[in-house]
Amino acid sequence: MNKGLIVVESPAKIKTLKKYLGANYEIAASVGHIKDLPKSKLGIDIENGFAATYQITEAKKKVVAELKKIAKPLNDIYIATDPDREGEAIAWHIAEEIGAKGKNIQRVLFNDLTKQTVLNSLANPTKLNSYQYEAQQTRRLLDRLVGYKISPLLWSKVRYGLSAGRVQSVAVRIICEREEEIRKFVPVEYWNISADLQAKTPPSFTAKLHKIAGKKAKVEREEQAKEIVARIEKSCPFVVSVVQKETKKNPPPPFTTSKLQQEAAKSLYFSAKKTMMIAQKLYEGIELGKQGATALITYMRTDSTRVADSALEELRGYIRQNHGKDYLPEKPRGFEASAAAQDAHEAIRPVSLEYTPESVSRYLSQDELRLYQLIWNRFVASQMNPAVYDQTTLDVMADDCLLRASGSILKFAGFTIVYTEAKEENEEDDFRLPLPKVTAKETLKILGTKSEQKFTQPAPRFSEASLVRELEENGIGRPSTYASILSTIQEREYVKIEQGKFHPTDLGEVVNKLLVGSFARVMDVKFTAIMEEKLDAIAEGKAERLRTLEDFYQLFASELKEAGKKMTDLKGEGEATEIVCEKCGAPMVIKMGRNGQFLACAGYPQCKNTKNFRRAEGEGALLVEDQVPTDKKCEKCGKAMVMKSGRFGKFFACSGYPECKTTMPLEDSPAESSTPAPPCPKCGEVMSLKRGQFGKFWGCSNYPQCKTILPLSTGAPCPLDNCDGFLTERKSKRGRVFYSCSNYPQCTFATWNKPTGKQCPICGKNSMAEKYTARSGAVSSLCLNDNCPSAVETAVKKPTTKATKTPATRTAGVAKTRATKQETPANKKGKTSPSKTIKK
Repeated sequence: MNKGLIVVESPAKIKTLKKYLGANYEIAASVGHIKDLPKSKLGIDIENGFAATYQITEAKKKVVAELKKIAKPLNDIYIATDPDREGEAIAWHIAEEIGAKGKNIQRVLFNDLTKQTVLNSLANPTKLNSYQYEAQQTRRLLDRLVGYKISPLLWSKVRYGLSAGRVQSVAVRIICEREEEIRKFVPVEYWNISADLQAKTPPSFTAKLHKIAGKKAKVEREEQAKEIVARIEKSCPFVVSVVQKETKKNPPPPFTTSKLQQEAAKSLYFSAKKTMMIAQKLYEGIELGKQGATALITYMRTDSTRVADSALEELRGYIRQNHGKDYLPEKPRGFEASAAAQDAHEAIRPVSLEYTPESVSRYLSQDELRLYQLIWNRFVASQMNPAVYDQTTLDVMADDCLLRASGSILKFAGFTIVYTEAKEENEEDDFRLPLPKVTAKETLKILGTKSEQKFTQPAPRFSEASLVRELEENGIGRPSTYASILSTIQEREYVKIEQGKFHPTDLGEVVNKLLVGSFARVMDVKFTAIMEEKLDAIAEGKAERLRTLEDFYQLFASELKEAGKKMTDLKGEGEATEIVCEKCGAPMVIKMGRNGQFLACAGYPQCKNTKNFRRAEGEGALLVEDQVPTDKKCEKCGKAMVMKSGRFGKFFACSGYPECKTTMPLEDSPAESSTPAPPCPKCGEVMSLKRGQFGKFWGCSNYPQCKTILPLSTGAPCPLDNCDGFLTERKSKRGRVFYSCSNYPQCTFATWNKPTGKQCPICGKNSMAEKYTARSGAVSSLCLNDNCPSAVETAVKKPTTKATKTPATRTAGVAKTRATKQETPANKKGKTSPSKTIKK
């Protein structure tokens, strides 16, 4: 007999639940939120207690109609949306739509999708949580008020289509302020001094200068360094003290959401968004052959390190059986929760140690396996004994200089046989080379000395891992929001990632400056953290939604009014500067255009003079960059070329413009281009190397009379069989370089990897290419021939990031490299997409 309807968020959960419950329940999915505030208006009645107007979204009308149809003949409705605030809001909206009079609406929480958890939850349902719902509604209304009230200001002052966010804009501020720190940072010179020493017994060792005349060493000039080195070399060094002690390194706790995102970014090079997408699949269930859909991990949005007693018991048994009693502590390890932790769910862990990474590897994609392995290793390590080191600190006196050497020897591996955390960039390893056995006052022999000039470095730019940590430490956002924050600020083009680091764009810096200037309270990091605490208080029933909204809006309304009057208008009058227009004498102002900031004459429209500029290092002074003279000559008229900046970057242009309109890409000037220019096949004139929206090409120098163009060869042939084309460099709509066949559209081969034209040692074709991994700095050599017997990948540059113990990534099928829709060129004639390879 059917016992009722279970409503979940994701359709992917349905298979897993049906395997456990059979035909006893109807199971349907809402596919996320079914209702939201209207897009066309604010949707909040501020004067009437901040009453919100919710409506079924257009995309979910069919879903809601189907839910109503299924629920109509049933009395019991179990709403099993995700066990967090967003899930609670979805549950309330579902109840409003299908909870007709007489229906028994109940809430069930699946912290993991194991059979035992599902059956226990259905046997012990609860009521809808009004406090969690109120907290989510308060967050939604706060975000709507900030977004829908500030965004129109940005449209009128900067550019139409811009947006602001209560939390996302604070994240942008953090990135912009770090960039400003880097610009203003003044490096300070210092010198490291060390000596290679030898005792009576091996090995030799290196000791670094620690103190001079009893004070901390501070060497700032080369002359000072040379003088100290000379004193050390003339001295007779001897051992002052030897301190030996045993140190322990405890294992880290199992993953919370933020720690999983940070570690996956450092060791697997996954974005926060990708990490959460894969974790969602592992939570909802993976098809494991005859077993069917099976959940592999617990709920992945959590800030708790708590583990169920039953899971701890299973884990201790696993460690005892697989690693021995020496690796198992006497009692389970406990981990202190952070002050802000809600502790609603367990830590992220495997649902059962029966599903080892090895046993499920054939059912998982490579990325799924790597993330599951990471979660598995961390969970197992969390309940193992600490690693033990014998650490020695050796002090040596040379003249009045105290030199110090430290060494560590791993005495017991402990948890490190299973898991080691990935290091941050430039983070030193804890392990040091062993030192010789020496005694106090023993004299040593100097083998050599070294003085090395160094300069202090500014704080590094944020990576995804370090930005998530910064948000977490400052109390900005919650586990469920970190991934969306990082995605949103990139989609809005306020920040960009270059070589794994966040850089603010010109647009991001402009918007941040205006928002911080006009809404200092809303954009304040501490204020944002306090708002998160108030939302937590509402979720716990300790604060009221209405009072929180009223307190916020009272000051916000006055800030809005003031900003409308005083915020700098970059579309109209612009931001004043001290630069004077050389044409009319009026001051130049900074304005915002489609391609970023530029200098424009304040006398516009009478004077239309504009200039490019950049901000100098340090205090941020403006340096004009417009028509920089060069010693290059125009190939058509012989006049001097000047360097300009355009939407595709810097380029050379003839100073005779507009009479002569010759242009040339900066890197393809005649002196720097080794590619011989071919004759035009139509008129016989020499072709010129040009750059367009989609990359480099040969264009007839007789343009516009002759408009012939030819693709530019990279020197590598197309790797596909029966194709006589060559690979040419192109650009996608997003500006990313890719390489495609010159015979397009007859041949649609394309790849992101740079062809070298070198011969493959396996298949013999001239189809080798270089693959660059931006996050790790790794460059690999691989074959583009899809029919090559082996995917060749030979490292030609050692990655800078330490390898982890998770399964290695193997690059294969290079020509089939996938690209996101945003990166793919328009699907038009003559514009190749590198998203796939289609053989003729």
